Amino acid sequence: MNRDEIIRFLIRAKCVTYAGKGAETASSRPCSHDLEYREGEMMYLDSFLGGERFAGEEAVWIKGVPYWSMNYAGRVTGAIFSGDFLKEALLRVPFEKPFRGPEEYTNGDYTYRCEVSGDFDWFQGYEVIEYSGVVIYDCYYHGSVIK
Repeated sequence: MNRDEIIRFLIRAKCVTYAGKGAETASSRPCSHDLEYREGEMMYLDSFLGGERFAGEEAVWIKGVPYWSMNYAGRVTGAIFSGDFLKEALLRVPFEKPFRGPEEYTNGDYTYRCEVSGDFDWFQGYEVIEYSGVVIYDCYYHGSVIK
């Protein structure tokens, strides 16, 4: 299986789980929110804790072996935050940087911005949502291919 196939799988998985308002599966840990997607020998799991302040992990397994993982932690800092807008931005995950959303996405008064350094093998990034120029959400993330 080549890297492009795995990235395309990851993007499909992201678009049908959290960002796509997919149904949660059974919790893997007390009080966790888990979303799972499978295709053939590949499995994706997004498992997070919390809401206004949250932490979680997305991971991909191939034939039952961990292949890739990303940890994230974030917080809502403004009352006007829209989870629907965040999901709208995350649906636009770019193939070249398949971690969170695009570098920038705007809809009305909401703007999503995402910065990342590194590549699929080893990366770290930061995303924010602004409402009329005021930051109302931020999230840090990092991850790598598992060896």
